[in-house]
Amino acid sequence: MARNLVEIASYHGHVYFDPEHGRADAEALREAVAARFRVRLGQWHEQPVGPHSQAMFQIAFAPALFATLVPWLMLNHRGLSILVHPNTRFPRRDHVDDSLWIGAALALVEEVLPVEEEKADEAGEPNTDPDGKAAI
Repeated sequence: MARNLVEIASYHGHVYFDPEHGRADAEALREAVAARFRVRLGQWHEQPVGPHSQAMFQIAFAPALFATLVPWLMLNHRGLSILVHPNTRFPRRDHVDDSLWIGAALALVEEVLPVEEEKADEAGEPNTDPDGKAAI
């Protein structure tokens, strides 16, 4: 049975980094994303959290940004691994089965993810304010 695209409330990009050797690349990527895209940047997680087996920060974004943000990340990920997944009512499926990886795929702790929730995760209000001068 085909699913409908309206199930996708938002997307998350999880940018993984090694706190000792990859933090500078993660900071540079985060700054570049903030300069170019109206997204919600999440807090820094210096240690594994939830299903994520490595330090990371999250980029939450509206479906309308997928066509520009994701290709930009593909070309500019600075060697970092990035998990991009939709947010529907099925978090485990979103992270594991319906996701894509930019860079090397990393292990996820799948069992901590709920199979189903009542509501999909929205992108939230953007907390970046791109100046429009940075070329996409």
